[in-house]
Amino acid sequence: MKQRIITAVIAAALFIPIVMLGGLPFTILVYAMAAVGLYEILRMKGLSIFSVHGFITLFALFAFLMPSEWSISFMETTGYTKIDFALIAVLLLLTYTVVVKNRYTFEDAAFSIMGALYVGIGFFYFIETRLIDNGLQYVIFALLIIWTTDSGAYFTGKKFGKKKLWPEISPNKTIEGFIGGIATAIIFAVVYQWISPISSSYFVLVIVTILASIFGQVGDLVESALKRHYKVKDSGNLLPGHGGVLDRFDSLLFVLPLLHFLHFVG
Repeated sequence: MKQRIITAVIAAALFIPIVMLGGLPFTILVYAMAAVGLYEILRMKGLSIFSVHGFITLFALFAFLMPSEWSISFMETTGYTKIDFALIAVLLLLTYTVVVKNRYTFEDAAFSIMGALYVGIGFFYFIETRLIDNGLQYVIFALLIIWTTDSGAYFTGKKFGKKKLWPEISPNKTIEGFIGGIATAIIFAVVYQWISPISSSYFVLVIVTILASIFGQVGDLVESALKRHYKVKDSGNLLPGHGGVLDRFDSLLFVLPLLHFLHFVG
């Protein structure tokens, strides 16, 4: 516990000021976190990011991460979109399977691109959210929902948890904790709305919060399923006591895209 607290304090001291600052420093930070996340997910399958196929996959990830403002300028300058570059990466990976005579397989290529999408979409919307007007307010809201859901689920589950939520995927999670996490998120979202209005109505806020809390917990379960399938305890060891980047941001990868798909952010 002591190690977890020390790591959390140091990480927060580095992370929060850059999130507050925004702009290019924030974008660079997210690119770096996404690169580490890609390294972690490739490693689960025994693939190295420090390889030809790893660098091609990283190229695809960086294409996915390109903010809309950069994409527009890039397309006007070169005539290519970031999707064009992502597709080029797919073709290069498939070509690589032939060059190495299937030591790197079609399945590996599919996993690599899916991994880049899994990491890239969530972190792309992290960048997009921060760069818009009042973006910091939305980022704080998303992080608030994620952290309060996580804490509420943990303490409710520990106190009242009896019925397992999904024991094959995450043995410690309970239905009571799942519901408690949602309830806790709603309470903090209402307080946040009162302090810093972010929605047109409390009804909309509560509906969005419920969905975001559910999807945040689904994001956590998705990463748990990945780790269980590939028989790893943590996605990485970058954050002592907390695991890796994916261990800390698995919920964010689902929540921020959802807020955009619901047209809540904008």
